[in-house]
Amino acid sequence: MLPNTISHICLLTSLLLLVSPLSWSFDDLTPGCHLYPFNVTIRSDRRGTCKGMHQVYACVGYCESSAFPSRYSVLVASNFTHNITSASRCCTISKDAKVKVRLDCPRGRHHDEIEILTAKACRCDMCRKSRY
Repeated sequence: MLPNTISHICLLTSLLLLVSPLSWSFDDLTPGCHLYPFNVTIRSDRRGTCKGMHQVYACVGYCESSAFPSRYSVLVASNFTHNITSASRCCTISKDAKVKVRLDCPRGRHHDEIEILTAKACRCDMCRKSRY
């Protein structure tokens, strides 16, 4: 199982992570689940005293899901309240990697490097609440 990307980002509490898509158009999307590039700007504080940019990837797209009437055993077990069963699949990261982003500061003060995660591969997998 992949590490929770959100928890890695939370470790960077002193930094602001601003994500903006390079270009977003529904016409650009092809069917399925695939990598999509984003420019990420990381700033050391709200004023952007030190900042760096890097291109990272996210998984976007859609996966096949279905819903169907529940089996009788499910109906009985749920006291006839669970009458529809769904099988949902979500586009998610199947392989990630750490990338280093260099933070440049004005007047050549200091240069910090920070590691962030980027998607390397995507796949359709069972939807899990903890991933989102």
